[in-house]
Amino acid sequence: MRILIWIGLLITVVATLSGQSGKGTQAPARSATLPADVQPDSLNRLPVVKREQMDENGKKAYDLNAGGPGKVAQSTGPGAISLYSPGASEPLRKLNNYLRRDGNILGKAITELAILVAAREGDSQYIWSAHEPAALKAGVAQSVIDAVKYGKDISAPGEKETVVIRMGRQILREHKLDSATFAKAVDLFGKQGTVELVILMGDYTLNAMLLDALDQHLPADRKPLLPPR
Repeated sequence: MRILIWIGLLITVVATLSGQSGKGTQAPARSATLPADVQPDSLNRLPVVKREQMDENGKKAYDLNAGGPGKVAQSTGPGAISLYSPGASEPLRKLNNYLRRDGNILGKAITELAILVAAREGDSQYIWSAHEPAALKAGVAQSVIDAVKYGKDISAPGEKETVVIRMGRQILREHKLDSATFAKAVDLFGKQGTVELVILMGDYTLNAMLLDALDQHLPADRKPLLPPR
């Protein structure tokens, strides 16, 4: 009888340890009911690009997206998708790194707000769900985020926030920017800052297009935070 008890305990311990060891390697699937053409590893229409399958130029693009040699790139999102075109992926990643980090002259709060404006105008759940928490962490007020999220009047936020939201809405909806808003942007952000604001919103508009085309779904650890219009 004691032998049976010890065997049962041993099986329980092994099962528990096996479950713990697999936590870091679980697939990112949000549900078991993905569309038929969506891959379970990438949660989009193309399987994850493996570094070992790439040539030397491709591996450079992979490492840049991963954050350095020896690191594993994300399996979902625009960076993962862009690896199917390494020649485009590398400059796109460098551009994003420059705008958000290496050459950022706008500050984190304005940068994250501009990304949210592009995400809302493109109705990109994937981008929004990643950047609303980042915007809050960077110091963007919840009232400002809600103005973008729900398409509210933009007179309440601060002067810089108002201009960023107005710029994004005009450019991405109307495909033009009025003279007064442009002049105010230059006054607040300078000529370089104004140009880089537009490039930043364009970068995330491109990302949203990639995500839409490949029907990118959210990973299991990401909550959908963007309501439908």
